[in-house]
Amino acid sequence: MGDVNRKWLYLVILSIIWGTSYILIKKGLEGFTPIQLGSIRIVITTFFLFLVGFRSIRNISRQEWFWVALSGLFGSFIPVFLFSYAETEIDSSIASILNSLVPLFTILIGFLAFKISFTKNQVIGVLTGLAGAILLIYIGSDINPNQNYWYAGLVVLATVLYACNANIIKSKLQEVSPMGIAVGNFAFMVIPALILLFSSGAFSAPVREGTYFMSSLGYVFILSILGTCVAKVMFNKLIQISSPVFSVSVTYLIPVVGILWGLLDGERFSLWQVGAAAIILLGVYLVNKKRSVPQS
Repeated sequence: MGDVNRKWLYLVILSIIWGTSYILIKKGLEGFTPIQLGSIRIVITTFFLFLVGFRSIRNISRQEWFWVALSGLFGSFIPVFLFSYAETEIDSSIASILNSLVPLFTILIGFLAFKISFTKNQVIGVLTGLAGAILLIYIGSDINPNQNYWYAGLVVLATVLYACNANIIKSKLQEVSPMGIAVGNFAFMVIPALILLFSSGAFSAPVREGTYFMSSLGYVFILSILGTCVAKVMFNKLIQISSPVFSVSVTYLIPVVGILWGLLDGERFSLWQVGAAAIILLGVYLVNKKRSVPQS
């Protein structure tokens, strides 16, 4: 299979995997608390990343370890728990749409913290996307008055942290391999995750004897292996065989998959919310739109 066909195949597979992650979190929460789910997810992911890539961390310098640890904190550790807590109150489909804010905050934080310049289109895109997010949260709180939509702020905070992580990798970890960053991230996270895992009583008798224990553990296992391990390697490969602009196209497809899973699970989603989601994706499009080159 040529690179052209392979990049489209990777794009579709990644969209399905990451779009499915939100419903897997929701199902995992049937048997676990957010702390239990997040810590189990980190421990399982660490185990499998160590199996395939432990040697990759040998080339990380002492100075780079600080940024690798910070990258792990912002890019995985805190967001894992933020999404878990958020989905105790808001629908998985809403979480998948709000995650599309990552490219918008990446541009904004890149300018504020790292002095990376941006275009007029990107400014408009950031403002458009934020307006769509506010509208989506407002409409969702009206349609689902039994849900606490303040928890949507946890997803927004997670996207800000993802954006910080992207800028850290771009500006501070250019010399570290993608596998080295991933393994280093989880090497830093696994000890606190183990502490949280055992202190939360994730495998205590009351939890093990619960109705959803085995099914929830299965969902978290799939989430850890596919949603983190496989997807990270595949996304790195996608960047290598295509371009950054093509790679971020996955941002447009993830909410589609997330919404479909939500509807299949009985979540309510109105046409007004579709409109708000479209506004967010329009903002993402403007942020990633190439600057036009004048013809001579």
